[in-house]
Amino acid sequence: MKIRMDYGKEGIEIDIPDNSEVLIPNHKSEILDPINSINKSLLNPINSKSLLSLYKEGMTVGISVCDHTRAQPRNEIITSIINLFNGIKKEKLLIFIATGSHRPTSEKELKEMFNDYVISNATIIIHDSEDPSNLEDLGQTSENIPIKLNKQWIKCDLKITTGFVEPHFFAGFSGGPKMVAPGLAGLETIMNLHDYDKINNKNSTWGLIEGNPIHQQISEISLLNKPDFSIDLTLNRENKITGIYSGDLFSEHSIACKDVKKDSMQKTNKLYDLVITSNSGYPLDQNLYQTIKGVSAAAQITKPGGIIISVSECSDGIPFKSNYEKLLESVNTPKEYLMKLKDQTYLEPDQWQVQVQAQIQEKNKVMLYSKLNEKDVSKSHLIKINNIEEIIEELKTQIKDPSICVLPEGPQTIPYKI
Repeated sequence: MKIRMDYGKEGIEIDIPDNSEVLIPNHKSEILDPINSINKSLLNPINSKSLLSLYKEGMTVGISVCDHTRAQPRNEIITSIINLFNGIKKEKLLIFIATGSHRPTSEKELKEMFNDYVISNATIIIHDSEDPSNLEDLGQTSENIPIKLNKQWIKCDLKITTGFVEPHFFAGFSGGPKMVAPGLAGLETIMNLHDYDKINNKNSTWGLIEGNPIHQQISEISLLNKPDFSIDLTLNRENKITGIYSGDLFSEHSIACKDVKKDSMQKTNKLYDLVITSNSGYPLDQNLYQTIKGVSAAAQITKPGGIIISVSECSDGIPFKSNYEKLLESVNTPKEYLMKLKDQTYLEPDQWQVQVQAQIQEKNKVMLYSKLNEKDVSKSHLIKINNIEEIIEELKTQIKDPSICVLPEGPQTIPYKI
């Protein structure tokens, strides 16, 4: 049978055996008038005063939004806020691109992310986690994690986080408090939030918030510098809005997470010889760094010694000249990196992504179907493939009736064995 996999902006079709299992989330129906629906939510929020009643004329308003690696419907949210704060001046409405430790968003990407109406009515600030002059030191968390946040964000009179909620491979879920830290945090804060022990903790996983050490520390930081109002969305496969949650940060995010968990968690009664996953297509599959999320989703249901095939375009490379690329090139094998990580007493940017990748590769063979060339895939310790169907046929010669599962939407689905 033929299955459409999310890949880049167009997707690709693959042919798989008829007895393969396909796991997809249960998406709700698209909200047909999102701006009007967002407006209603802002005026009738969860456990909070309405956003309009929180705003006073002359306030500097800061809005945290996802960066270029996320398919967030930013224009709908910002347009609703502009309309609500009728007459707010451009220099008083600051949009903060919550890049975390990612590379800066380019001018081209900004024009893709925002329409002319938003750009002409707001001031856009790209967060730089490595610029100490733009960070304010707010002390430490209960676990001695240094708290350094964007100075301009802290100074805003009215702070609003906006995100969307989807499963996250070690923070449980995206959105909510992540739009403060790591989104607007300094690199030192980000690295300590993602150290070896926290990433290695069994509770740092998909769909789990309670007892998740990473989520707990992120929440503590967000509580110390709590936003005045928060908006989270849920999306379908076409990145259309299916749910709107606004109000108190922790209240609205908790409800959104419960809804997403119910829709995204898909059970199966076995582990598989081969799991084929996407990385949810563009923009999440722009690079190999992000691709590890889809690989992690597949690893939840892959037999020890089994194969994972990741279908991810990687149009933006590894990314090249990134810390992630340097770390991959610093060792000969993933296992070698894990040994190095256990012994070192210092933190390196992006080590968490290599750690997750290496832990998966201790158990499974990982293959990549992408635009990356053989050399770049090889130095990333993965196996480049050009034909998925050929891999399936080859597996059939090694295993009689191999068990196969497909995750067409990648990390939008949280598979688990019952």
